[in-house]
Amino acid sequence: MTAAGHKRNGRSFARVAMVAVAMFGFGYLLVPLYDVFCEITGLNGKTGRIDEAAVVARYEPDVSRVITVQFVANNNVGMPWEFGPSVASLEVHPGQIYATSFTARNPTGHNMVAQAVPSVAPNKASRYFNKTECFCFNQQPLAAGESKDMPLRFIVDPKLPRDVRTLTLAYTIFDVTQQVAVN
Repeated sequence: MTAAGHKRNGRSFARVAMVAVAMFGFGYLLVPLYDVFCEITGLNGKTGRIDEAAVVARYEPDVSRVITVQFVANNNVGMPWEFGPSVASLEVHPGQIYATSFTARNPTGHNMVAQAVPSVAPNKASRYFNKTECFCFNQQPLAAGESKDMPLRFIVDPKLPRDVRTLTLAYTIFDVTQQVAVN
């Protein structure tokens, strides 16, 4: 092979290596970027943490409307925890703060860490559902055999479209024990 051929091969290798590094970097940053995107847009039910005092001052409760908020819990494949809402649904007035909880139990013989991912349906309502306190904001460690009540405080924005009378807040819980152990 000629010197020019070696030079071309070297440039090609450098380009392929740079593309591989860029793809790895993009993949590494994809999860945090997705979280930020969902937080801003409310996509996939990821509604942001908001200051409760600011909400109370900002919203005028609409006692003329009643919205049914349903609570659903799902375990990701292979997640052995027992996980569910303390109540199946609440009747709420937009603009008022409400509290409920979910319960988790680790029936295994080893310590585990979980992360809950929320989803709101219908999707157009997700931007009007605001959590002021939520177990989904943090990872949830549970020792072997331990149970825990995990609080949820929320408010439905009075600007929720009038045709929406029922919201469903669903959580899927994931085992993140291995990811936590790596970090």
